[in-house]
Amino acid sequence: MTVTGLRTGSRSAPADALPPGPASGPVAQVLRWARSPLELLDECRLRFGDAFTLRLAAAPPLVCLAHPDAVRDVLTADPDLLRAGETHGTIAPLLGDHSLLLLDGGRHVRDRRLMLPPFHADRVHAYERTMCSVADRAIDGWPTDRPFALHAAMQGIALDVIMETVFGVDRPPALGRVRDLLIAVLALAGRPMRVGGARGPARRWREMIRLIVEIDGLLGAEIARRRAAGAGEGVLDLLMAARDETGEGLDDRALRDELMTLLVAGHETTAIELAWLFHRVLGTPDLVARLRAEARSRGATAPELPLIDAAIKETLRLNPVFLLIGRRVRAPVRVGGWDLPPGVVASPCIYLVHRHPDVWPEPTRFVPDRFLGARPTPYEYLPFGGGVRRCLGMAFSMQEMRIVAARVLERTELAAVGVPGAPVRRGLTMAPANGVAVALVARD
Repeated sequence: MTVTGLRTGSRSAPADALPPGPASGPVAQVLRWARSPLELLDECRLRFGDAFTLRLAAAPPLVCLAHPDAVRDVLTADPDLLRAGETHGTIAPLLGDHSLLLLDGGRHVRDRRLMLPPFHADRVHAYERTMCSVADRAIDGWPTDRPFALHAAMQGIALDVIMETVFGVDRPPALGRVRDLLIAVLALAGRPMRVGGARGPARRWREMIRLIVEIDGLLGAEIARRRAAGAGEGVLDLLMAARDETGEGLDDRALRDELMTLLVAGHETTAIELAWLFHRVLGTPDLVARLRAEARSRGATAPELPLIDAAIKETLRLNPVFLLIGRRVRAPVRVGGWDLPPGVVASPCIYLVHRHPDVWPEPTRFVPDRFLGARPTPYEYLPFGGGVRRCLGMAFSMQEMRIVAARVLERTELAAVGVPGAPVRRGLTMAPANGVAVALVARD
């Protein structure tokens, strides 16, 4: 498993055909990318501008693009020329080859259509009660006598939300084991490469595979049970009932892979962003007061929570879960003024685009008010990716973050404890180093 998230493959591309980049060797670059990716990206932007090439060991050249015009070129290109699924190979053992994230071409279009209805913006409102209920249960159990890690607390909330929406409230007890196994798998995947010595990664890999095999058995049994029982009301039941224009649906293997994608991507990213949100706002008392006043005056399920939405969007701008997105070039294409040959990966860098000084005044400052009444283009702001590959669960995730944040603000007063943590790798994501340690000052 590489740290880049890119499949290995052809690395043949003339050096002078690509944007410049660091002169260090591929091994040195991949170690730097693994240990301090933000410093590497900032340094490359400063030295090389809005386009530069990283050459990481065991991966094709990565052409990082930091200007919105280049992002537009990538996201509006023919998806047959720029393949996204081919850049996600290292997550295949976890999610499966039939995951929407790994598909390209007609199969991606077909399966995306089958999966879209449960996550349409209009339907997401049906999940609000579940989101509120799960948040309240968690808040009721937060300790009052000691600090706790908010990231872990948010992970529990987000996982319970996705479990209840996918499988329903009255899910079999065996699925509780799936919840525990997923937490264990993600904890293993998120540990740094250096932990455990030279044999540590190999041991973690074997343990991850063992846990994934157990998850597969439990999910397979649940799929079989649902097929025998008939229609239900959970997302899984809706996916099982979905049919394409030929009358075909998702087979059991595809259902398993899409379930894993929903369970993993549907909670881990949301939990990290909620942790980053409170990491940022708790250090600004005036902002906390404004956010709490909005939550208490309008309620968590209000049609509009403009300031809370703005704070979430600003958090996503400064702390996108994924630093970049990738498109494997299949035929010669011009992107951002560069002629890219087949085999390289054109990679809009979300982290750098979100901090581009031509787009964002004072780009490193946390200023939620910049989003009040503003609508940046999808090439200037893309926390959920973009184009035909934009995250299917965007509306679900935004609604969940809004409701959970509002309930926490409405019902509690939290205080940050200790020194704020810097961003660190958690698998392919970036999370706060100390999990955002907080103390519960008051609870309604």
